[in-house]
Amino acid sequence: MRSMSLLIAVATLAGCSTAPQYAADHARSEAKLQKELAGRVAGRPVDCLPTFSSADMVRIDDDTVLFRDGPDRIYRNELRGSCSGLGEQGYALVTNSFGGGGRICRGDIARVVDMSTRMNVGSCVIGEFVPYTRPRA
Repeated sequence: MRSMSLLIAVATLAGCSTAPQYAADHARSEAKLQKELAGRVAGRPVDCLPTFSSADMVRIDDDTVLFRDGPDRIYRNELRGSCSGLGEQGYALVTNSFGGGGRICRGDIARVVDMSTRMNVGSCVIGEFVPYTRPRA
């Protein structure tokens, strides 16, 4: 019984120590998202984008990715399931497109791959793409 109480106490303390870190990470992600989308308004979601370059992708956190389409349009994608490790150095987002045509679409499976070992370190499903554009003056 004593070991069970000790285990519960350790688990409780571990949970307490991660809460401030999570709040700080969330605040950083939200600030980065607001900065990237500043001055833009959301449009009607679309299901697919043409093939993207990794240079056009901006990671906000393990759940949110932005895809730049020129200087005036950014697509926001809320990944279903967290793509853990997406922001790590040397990791890449790799998608398996089921629709063909060289596009990335809602429902495609994305994997986070360690490029040095070619091993999967996480996976998620692509969500819908919400375009954000600058309003015309």
